[in-house]
Amino acid sequence: MSKIDEVAELVEKGRAKKVGAAVQEALDAGCDPNEILQKGMIDAMGVVGEKFKNNEIFVPEMLVAAKAMKMGVEVLKPHLASGATGALGKVIIATVAGDLHDIGKNLVAMMIESAGFTVIDLGVDVPIDKIIEAVNENPDVKIVALSALLTTTMPSLRDTVAALNGAPFRKNIKVMVGGAPITQEFADEIGADGYSEDAASAAVLAKKLVGAE
Repeated sequence: MSKIDEVAELVEKGRAKKVGAAVQEALDAGCDPNEILQKGMIDAMGVVGEKFKNNEIFVPEMLVAAKAMKMGVEVLKPHLASGATGALGKVIIATVAGDLHDIGKNLVAMMIESAGFTVIDLGVDVPIDKIIEAVNENPDVKIVALSALLTTTMPSLRDTVAALNGAPFRKNIKVMVGGAPITQEFADEIGADGYSEDAASAAVLAKKLVGAE
């Protein structure tokens, strides 16, 4: 098994404590840092995402795999061409006002980050003006990802997307939405650019929206 395959296996199994050392070993053996990132981590998280989608693993396993990848990226960062870990651009992510759920959002943030984006996480219960302000402060943002986990906060999601759709910067960004009660139909109805039903497909959707898939 190659050093990069070892890293990939540790990421897939969520062995956070061992990943850093394995990444260092791969670097010491002369492996290309970008290849370690792509094959050892991003591809490994892709496998994890597929398993999650097929109900072979569940949220806890996915979280530990994402954590393992994060530990590996920390060791890798100084060796990467600047911005390689966020090469696809910036994504702002938030759970909309009135909604305090964050596990799904955190999972999506990790998956999007592992796909090669820089993620700005605004947290939960985020009012519209804070989201607009964040986009204005980061004019290079490519995607705004919004989540609503309650049927009672679907109107809040609708209002947030409407505010973004009316903003001057709208032509420069893509808006993606998700969460338990959200459907493709609802996403279309409120004027979002994309909808994903889970964290794994969110990463794929994000890449599609920026033309990287």
